[in-house]
Amino acid sequence: MRILVAGGSGVLGTRVVNRLVRAGHEVCATTRRADREPLVTASGAKPVVMDALVADDVTRAVEVSAPDVIIHELTDLASLDFAGNARLRVEGTANLAAAAAAHGVEHLVAQSIAWVYEPGEGPAEETAPLARTADGAAAFPSVEALEEAVLGLRNGVVLRYGLLYGPDTWYAPDGDAYRRAAEGEVVATTAWTSFVHVDDAAEATVDALTWPAGVVNVVDDAPAHVEEWGPRLVAFAGGSVRSISARAEGRTASNARARSLGWTPRHPSWRDSWLEEFGA
Repeated sequence: MRILVAGGSGVLGTRVVNRLVRAGHEVCATTRRADREPLVTASGAKPVVMDALVADDVTRAVEVSAPDVIIHELTDLASLDFAGNARLRVEGTANLAAAAAAHGVEHLVAQSIAWVYEPGEGPAEETAPLARTADGAAAFPSVEALEEAVLGLRNGVVLRYGLLYGPDTWYAPDGDAYRRAAEGEVVATTAWTSFVHVDDAAEATVDALTWPAGVVNVVDDAPAHVEEWGPRLVAFAGGSVRSISARAEGRTASNARARSLGWTPRHPSWRDSWLEEFGA
């Protein structure tokens, strides 16, 4: 297949591109920075410089790549710019979906997040209600906008990834969350957390090329509360706990649907993986 990976030079996008190239697909991968084109070329993909917030850029990328499928791995989190990332989710996704529709591309696979659910009992399936604020508004409006745009296509697939960990993520020894843990501080977005190893997330993304339209949680088998995983992270980072907190209670997510579609995490538990990565 011809595949356009939007955000193909990022932490997850790079892993997706590598797997697609090895599988024999013809891959174009976008990057916002021209100086990252050699990185994309070295992976075996064709680089396309694109700013997802510029509609003409997105249209040109789709025209150049003429894809059968678009994979959306766009983020803006390298500098912890959450407002910029929210804008990218809304405007960047809208531009991708519009360009796809205009060029007859009906298959779009996009990343979302698994910590969007309203608090409730046990891991949430994909049909569970999404979190709301006290006045009934969406707690994660940019995420809902992203998902709505993707699911508006005939074959739109939304992957609600758990909290990514592993090499190159915030939870790697050179990552922001790990560095803060070394200082004794852990701040979770939601107290109840579902993790997924970044390599498992990449595998699921490639698998999703054959999945039906809809929403799929991509998480490991070991949901946990920040009061469990936070102190462990601090200990691995060599710190002493000063503050463990969360911005909301949240709810963990079930991976039953992903498993029913044939995906199995190679890292089923963050507990075991952290032991392997960080040492006892």
